[in-house]
Amino acid sequence: MTTISVHAEHTYSVVVDRNILGLIDEHLSGVSKVAVIHPKSMSEVAGKVRAKLSGVTSIGIEIPDAENAKTTQVLEFCWSALGEAGFTRNDLIISIGGGATTDLAGFVAATWLRGVKVLHVPTTLLAMVDAAVGGKTGINTAAGKNLVGAIYSPIAVICDLDFLSSQSSQDYISGLAEVIKCGFIRDGRILELLESDLAGAKSPTWEHAPEIIARAIQVKAEVVGNDLRETLGTSSGREILNYGHTFGHAVERQENFTWRHGDAVSVGMMFVAQLAYLAGRLDAEVVTRHHDILAGVGLPTKYDAGSFDQLLTNMAIDKKSRGDQLRFIILESVGQPAILQAPDTALLIAAYAKLGQGETHA
Repeated sequence: MTTISVHAEHTYSVVVDRNILGLIDEHLSGVSKVAVIHPKSMSEVAGKVRAKLSGVTSIGIEIPDAENAKTTQVLEFCWSALGEAGFTRNDLIISIGGGATTDLAGFVAATWLRGVKVLHVPTTLLAMVDAAVGGKTGINTAAGKNLVGAIYSPIAVICDLDFLSSQSSQDYISGLAEVIKCGFIRDGRILELLESDLAGAKSPTWEHAPEIIARAIQVKAEVVGNDLRETLGTSSGREILNYGHTFGHAVERQENFTWRHGDAVSVGMMFVAQLAYLAGRLDAEVVTRHHDILAGVGLPTKYDAGSFDQLLTNMAIDKKSRGDQLRFIILESVGQPAILQAPDTALLIAAYAKLGQGETHA
């Protein structure tokens, strides 16, 4: 069992192991009611969890799967359920599901009675290494994804790796993009472990899967602990977790959110690797390493489906920017992220051309 401490507005633990749902009971002291928020696909698991809760009354709140859960209508439905149950500040929300579930449940917890406790049980790789850790919550609006939300930390995160065997291979591999991101921005050992067996790394049963997952969570915990609300605006701040995301989010929007998040982040990392090389900030060998690792685990490394003008517009909407200037998290070497602000449009076009050609080196 691996336990990782996250130091945010309060300190909480992320536990990583197999067969650990029993740990939920450790967080029920003083709680009289529990609301388990879960998608329909997790109904059976949620029922088993509720049946084993000790000394509390529980309700189940079933929400739609994936991004369909992150709407104002579903948010209001959850509020209504809590109101009918007489939910108080001493009670607890438990989320069981993927990243969309943790995003929604966290926001429900942040807003009900101006804040009640929430415990996350992420069931996908992406949720374990990204959405469930760090306190970001949110819902989507017509204007874009996650534009309404709050920073609101859970009391604990329980990452039971047994859930990963029920994920599709494509979804698991997509989640690896966020693990690989953590390797490039902070922990090169993740990359070394992946490179030791790229074929094996595609499976959650791989011998090093628990280690790379825990290492990715540790990276996020350290970054979040240093800059919870993404206010530093430096190469050591929370913004570095956006590596590959500015372009990746533009691709998601271009594809009407039919792409898996990790797939979009994968091509986003390739884009910024090429961009950093063209800007004279990154060696060609690291660009090649991006391609070899991402492609080696089955992630996409080429994208040319959207017009550059539309992608640029999409990036401006996503806008990891300050002062209305587009900015990118890039690398100067493995483990050394930096900020590239307001790059010349010609540089962006050139990087996009390389991405569309699927170049494996600079």
